[in-house]
Amino acid sequence: MRFATYTADGETFYGAVTDAGMTALSPHFPDWPTLRDVIAADGLPALAQAAEGKPVTHTDFNYEIPIPNPEKIICVGVNFPDRNAEYKDGSAQPKHMSLFPRFPRSFTGAERPLIRPPENHTLDYEGEVAVVIGKTGRRIKPEDAYDHIAALTLANEGTIRDWVRHAKFNVTQGKNWDNSGSIGPWLVPFTDAAQLDNARIVTRVNGEIRQDDTLARMMFPIREEIAYISTFTTLQPGDVIITGTPTGAGARFDPPKYLAPGDVIEVEVEGIGILRNTVEDEA
Repeated sequence: MRFATYTADGETFYGAVTDAGMTALSPHFPDWPTLRDVIAADGLPALAQAAEGKPVTHTDFNYEIPIPNPEKIICVGVNFPDRNAEYKDGSAQPKHMSLFPRFPRSFTGAERPLIRPPENHTLDYEGEVAVVIGKTGRRIKPEDAYDHIAALTLANEGTIRDWVRHAKFNVTQGKNWDNSGSIGPWLVPFTDAAQLDNARIVTRVNGEIRQDDTLARMMFPIREEIAYISTFTTLQPGDVIITGTPTGAGARFDPPKYLAPGDVIEVEVEGIGILRNTVEDEA
């Protein structure tokens, strides 16, 4: 079962995704205005049950990011061995993971364009798995971390590369341009550790494979990410952790292969789906 947030006829809904279209479920759950509220109430099983036998309500719609109002989105950087080597600084695997925040406004939904701003054209892609927290937790033990995941989705953690170099100690300004990245297209309930432990992530640009790796090779596995992050901040239902991208981002080619209008980017993980976006210049 897949659940998405989408707009249709000028309204925003969440519902079940079918091959024929969307089945709106939000009108049936007024106490849960968004999928964040559904997750906070442990309501994904109730949505699945409610969707059974219901007809498609919308065939013309636009995807939004699945959790429209997360308290926080935290991204893990440089989390694959080859990715660390790409920096060519001779450094070994770091002792602690690199983290930075992203704002919801910096993401758009699936099948919608990533926006390249006029100030800088070094728009790059980063295909990643994103986990959605389902249960409040602080100082979570690694062995308990998966118990705090409600659902999985995908992210293209689009980045304006030149702007991550504007300062010495942070990348925030290069990571938060409006509509520069995407999350989606939907949420898949997390029910089995194999959904993450055996996952292979592939990113294609115009059909060419640029990134291809498995989550098992992460320097900081997702269990450790949740444990480390929850040490300093309380994780809340609906929080999103974007877990890290493999080698092969456009900036690391010689010359770099940055995104341009008309490009099509696909991030795929079997069992989750395909997150597809195009690129447009800001109007």
